[in-house]
Amino acid sequence: MSERLDLALIALRQILRATEISSRALAKECGLTPSQLIMLQVIDKEGGSATPSLIAKKLSLSQATVTALIDKLEGKKIVRRNKDREDKRRVLVELTAKGLSTLEDAPSILQQRFERGFEKLESWEQSFLVAGLERTAMLLDAEDIDAAPVLDVGAINTPAE
Repeated sequence: MSERLDLALIALRQILRATEISSRALAKECGLTPSQLIMLQVIDKEGGSATPSLIAKKLSLSQATVTALIDKLEGKKIVRRNKDREDKRRVLVELTAKGLSTLEDAPSILQQRFERGFEKLESWEQSFLVAGLERTAMLLDAEDIDAAPVLDVGAINTPAE
């Protein structure tokens, strides 16, 4: 292998390992996946409650995936579903006291570190990085794989280890 190829493969492996390590640490520390934590953050930013469709839109996830995530979080008593007081046809997903506590105690996740760093880059650097990553996905025949903009390992709606 050439030196450049080695460097590219090392960088890919580092990204994969960082994602895996971050996901495991989050699961160990608060029992959540990155996807679940980001969902809680979205609900919190919406004032403590949000409709599943709004959550799906904000996270760029399918309604079915959001429903599966809500089911898991509801099972952990972190969120609850309630009918909207104004429109009984609408369901709101609300943070429970345990959900708020979990959110406050949760560590910063890899995605948030990436977002902060990415936002600090110049526009041309962001474009260059996106182009390189899209090209990498193409080289791996992965450009058609359905993926949400969430740094998580495995399927988005899988339980934390």
